[in-house]
Amino acid sequence: MNVKEIVAQLVEGTVTTLPLREFEEKIASGKRLRVKLGMDPTAPDLHLGHAVVLSKMRQFQDLGHEVIFLIGDFTARIGDPTGRSKTRPPLTEEEIAHNTKTYFDQVSRILDPKKVTVKYNSEWLDRLTSRDWIKLCAKVTLARIIEREDFAKRLVESLPIGFHELLYPLLQGYDSVVLHADVELGGSDQTFNLLMGRHLQEQFGQEAQVVMTMPLLEGCDGVQKMSKSYGNTISFSDTPEDAFGKIMSISDTLMWRYYELVLQTPVADIERMKMAVASGKAHPMELKKELASKILSRFWGDGAAERARKLFEQLFQKRDFEAAQEVVFAVSETLKIIDLLKRLDAVSSSSEARRLISEGAVTINGEKVTDVYTSIVLTDGMRIKVGKRRFYRVSID
Repeated sequence: MNVKEIVAQLVEGTVTTLPLREFEEKIASGKRLRVKLGMDPTAPDLHLGHAVVLSKMRQFQDLGHEVIFLIGDFTARIGDPTGRSKTRPPLTEEEIAHNTKTYFDQVSRILDPKKVTVKYNSEWLDRLTSRDWIKLCAKVTLARIIEREDFAKRLVESLPIGFHELLYPLLQGYDSVVLHADVELGGSDQTFNLLMGRHLQEQFGQEAQVVMTMPLLEGCDGVQKMSKSYGNTISFSDTPEDAFGKIMSISDTLMWRYYELVLQTPVADIERMKMAVASGKAHPMELKKELASKILSRFWGDGAAERARKLFEQLFQKRDFEAAQEVVFAVSETLKIIDLLKRLDAVSSSSEARRLISEGAVTINGEKVTDVYTSIVLTDGMRIKVGKRRFYRVSID
């Protein structure tokens, strides 16, 4: 590809590329660019929302550029307050270490693990002296910091802002200084922080990085961005069956967004599918199953995708409980419904069990269980459904 084609490929799908002219010049130089993507380990698993920006990073990787996956183990102690109306509770060292542990394995589903540089920003931020901190703060004015949308909103509403939160954009920007980043990727909600990286690089006498932001993927609820804190994620740690079911639960309208952002399906192809649905030549359910199958194939593997689709069709479309997870009991027992759900590993706690029961989300042999004090006599072949996607079949050995 020539320079124009490379630029077009890399810019495609982004929200902004700032400044575009500088990016074109960087590509035209033939230099092997240092492309940075930072993520704070605020949760133990990554999800399809992260896949949007990671897939863009993979494009840079395939073109021979150096990609740097930065784990913000230091900045996670502060917590980026993006989109929030209050201070985020800081994570403990133990929580950060636990969440960091699985990141690399999950990122390897998208990036070539042999061609990625992994860094932790505690390597340099832990070493800053008091003098270093003051010098860094002197590079930015308070007026610039409070231009950030969520800070400005909280000031207007007289909501508190922790001083440590004001430091977050500086620290993320300083990461770019240390890494000499040429390009930094991030979600569109990270624009302010990414531009801070450009500002600080200029302040330190470096060539400023280009900022590339990606659109935010809506979660299963179709309202909020996909985020663990909203409980609407399709995570890489989900079983293939759960991931398939979650994708099938999204609305027909949101389906097109997933085709576009997760699979990078060309707009022309999406328009053709929409026309086929409108004319009755295609059914949304079938197109959604294709979407789920392709996403599962890409991130969980072809075999997992095939098994998940087959299970979905048997359980949800054919109502065939023979495909449900079999749970074997040595003898028939009488159990409280909450204890039964825990024995099935269908819930993580008694409170979750009570919530599901009160919501009418637990059925046994097709009948809803709404009383948390109900006792259940186990029988061979008993069919139990918990929530929208958990099916069990009891066997008495």
